Amino acid sequence: MAGYDDRDGKIWMDGALIDWREANVHILTHALHYASSVFEGERAYGGKIFRSREHSERLHYSASQLDFEIPFSVDEIEAAKTDVLRANSYSDAYVRAVAWRAAGEDMGVASSRNPVRLAIAAWEWGAYYGDAKMKGAKLDISKWKRPSPETIPCHAKAAGLYMICTLSKHAAEAKGCSDAMMFDYRGYVAEATGANIFFVKDGEVHTPKPDCFLNGITRQTVIGMLEARQVKVHERHIMPEELEGFEQCWLTGTAAEVTPVGQIGDYSFEVGRLTREIAESYEKLVRE
Repeated sequence: MAGYDDRDGKIWMDGALIDWREANVHILTHALHYASSVFEGERAYGGKIFRSREHSERLHYSASQLDFEIPFSVDEIEAAKTDVLRANSYSDAYVRAVAWRAAGEDMGVASSRNPVRLAIAAWEWGAYYGDAKMKGAKLDISKWKRPSPETIPCHAKAAGLYMICTLSKHAAEAKGCSDAMMFDYRGYVAEATGANIFFVKDGEVHTPKPDCFLNGITRQTVIGMLEARQVKVHERHIMPEELEGFEQCWLTGTAAEVTPVGQIGDYSFEVGRLTREIAESYEKLVRE
């Protein structure tokens, strides 16, 4: 497959659809140097983006957390995403909206005089973890920790927050793993590099309290599905030593969807009935 900079198709950029290869930015773009960028990852199923408006609203929220305002309304972003899917003749696709501080008068840490730009692209993308969706992903345990809310805008989906995720996933892949699980700054179980995490014990579900990391839209969806099934869900701080006692585990995220986990470090989990049922139910829900 060609690199992401060398493909046919259209990308929506600052209000217009342009050729894919022409969707470029200047080398002195502020976001490239100082990470002043926020984004969304979304999936379209049968031509319809799942929980699309919530993603657009979160994009605006993330921008506000980085002290800038996107010059397009939620309604305009929604229309643009539809245009991108139609222009590329996509039915099932991954959709990426990204907003950033562009090149302008400022080229230091401060950038209030620089314009804010917005782009939306889409491409066909299969299972994020490949065949792990069937047999269970293998996770490393990262040496990096999710930072304290006093140090970063932890509830924004901001580019800079993923730096340690990239490092963690590279280290995991070098060990033959699909991903890495991260602890938070206090030592509690937090999440994977780009997905939230759930555990099962004695028929009940346990998931880390999202007080220092993103409360994913897929995470919220799955919690609602579990509660509708009258499965008890505990959102709480989880200690590392508890991993040994959990029977099942799965990841949730727009890209990951619902992916079973078979191993985290030295701990093993079965791809059990509840994990499979939730994965199958999620697949049906997104196509309703």
